[in-house]
Parts: sequence; structure tokens; C-alpha cells
Amino acid sequence: MITGAAKRLGAVLARTFGEAGWHVIIHYGRSAREAEALADSLPSAQAVHCDLSDGDASAKLVEVLATRLDDWRVLVNSAAVFRPDDVTGLDPQTYMRAMQINALTPTRMAQAFLRSARAKGGRRVIQFTDQKIANPNPDFFSYTVSKHALSGAIPMLAMGATGPDDRVYGLAPGAILPSHDQTEDEIEASHVLNPLERKTGAREVADAALFLAAGHLANGETLYIDSGQHLLNQPRDVIYLAREGAKNEEEARP
Repeated sequence: MITGAAKRLGAVLARTFGEAGWHVIIHYGRSAREAEALADSLPSAQAVHCDLSDGDASAKLVEVLATRLDDWRVLVNSAAVFRPDDVTGLDPQTYMRAMQINALTPTRMAQAFLRSARAKGGRRVIQFTDQKIANPNPDFFSYTVSKHALSGAIPMLAMGATGPDDRVYGLAPGAILPSHDQTEDEIEASHVLNPLERKTGAREVADAALFLAAGHLANGETLYIDSGQHLLNQPRDVIYLAREGAKNEEEARP
């Protein structure tokens, strides 16, 4: 199952797993039409609905699916909310929603999966974090805090909630898709602010998830797919770095 799989990066993940021969359970929140269309386009897939802000319902969904699936090998928690708030004064509603959907719910779903799912050859949990866990900045404060919380749970789950063949992984992408009100020029500028000066593709992230599903890495590891962005020390989110760079260039023109 892939959470948030109806659109954007989640849909790329679903297509990649589907094309590789997996039966894909496409979770969606409000995008029923897109989820059903995607499921119909894949060789073997189904769509399921759940509001991830309801932690009890999310854990229950995992438990119900576990009773129906004889060989449920992978849970990918890719859904997230990404809203701006200020490091000098967080917005409580933004913070609580980010912590619920980005940290608490995926952790509870992982626990339910490891507690109840059956699989041949071991089970895999892939938790989507962010390169910000290694390269933090003050922007999108509540989002970043929630991803740090999710990341912190990964090694603990790996140590205390898995069997010998199970794996719990983190997958930490960088700037992949347009965010908020970015223009095309801003996307081109912000997505290359990494050591390789290149855009990281959504399919690269999906291929990495497919690799992790095979369980080759040690339990509890996090894989960064960001063209090296996490190795930098960026003072702001790349959205704003790109805008500041464009403004400076404009001011420097004669």
C-alpha cells in the first residue's frame, strides 16, 4: 500500500510498483476519481480511502487489510502535508495537522502493519522523510519538525518492532515537484540548488522505493534521493533561495 498515491509523487510510486509487477493498493484522501482512474490503468491495483488525520481509522485500515491479504510485503507512507509557518511563532493548527499526518499516523500505521501483516520473505516499511532532516532550515517549521519526529521513530521501530526478515527504512527526497505558488522559472532555479546542479526526478525516488522494497539495506537505514542536497547547509528553503537569487540578479542589472 502507498499512502497519498492518487496524485503527484505518490502516483509515480504507484505506477512504478505496478509496472514492476506488484499489486498496488492506492490510498487516497479526497482524490477518489484520480485514485480509481490510476487503479484502472495498472495491471493489478485497487483504491482505498482513509482520512489520515484520523489516526484510529488509519491504523484500523491497516489491520483490516492485513486480514484480507495473505502476502502483504510493503507499506509506503508517502502522504504528507506541507504548509508554511514561522519558526518564531508556529501556527498551532498547522503544527498539529503536520504532526498528525506526517509523523503520528504513519508511525501508527507502521506499527499496525508490523503487528498484523503476513508476508513471505519479510515485510518492509518505507517512511518518507525529507532531506531537511540532515539539512534543516527555519522555513516550513512545523513540517520540518514533523519529519524529524518521523525520522526519529525509524530506528526505534527497526530495533523493537521487527522480525529478523523485516525492514523499516526512511526515504528522504529533496526538491522533486512544484510547491505552492512556484512559477516555472522558480522551479527550474530551485530544483538545481544541490551539489550536482541537476533536477532530481520523481521516477528516481520511485525506483529507490522499489529498491528498498527488496530489503537490501540494513534495517533502520535512510536513503537520500536528492542529488546531494542534504550535504549542504542551506539557510532557507530552496523556494526562497531561488527567489532571493532572482531578486539579487534583478537588482544587479544596470
